[in-house]
Amino acid sequence: MAGTVRRAEVEDIPALMRIRSGVRENRLSDPAKVPAAAYRTFIDGPGIWLWDEDGSVLGFSAADTTDGTIWALFVDPAAEGLGIGGELLSCALDDLRASGWTESRLSTGPGTRADEFYRRRGWVDAGMSVSGERLLAKAL
Repeated sequence: MAGTVRRAEVEDIPALMRIRSGVRENRLSDPAKVPAAAYRTFIDGPGIWLWDEDGSVLGFSAADTTDGTIWALFVDPAAEGLGIGGELLSCALDDLRASGWTESRLSTGPGTRADEFYRRRGWVDAGMSVSGERLLAKAL
């Protein structure tokens, strides 16, 4: 696979929103719950990493350097299983390390493919959120 990882720009927001709303197991696929302004905040702040393949955005990730969490990791369903998610997750974790974090956290639906994806990469159970999401943690 000959893709390039790069920082997202404002012009990429529609593609990022398309990918987020297109994944199969995303409780936040409603664009009103994660508006374009939220992406802009990350682009202007800690940054969003994306996978660009011949001008097509196939996935993206973002770390929240204010709280040590993974804000987003999404891959276009047509590009799943190609290693894009793992590459993008590494970029987001590098951002957290560079910001001084020694542990990262995230939440995801219990028993989902995302839950399995993170566990295969060493994330451990850190309880449940009040909204029923599984909390996962990983030492950096």
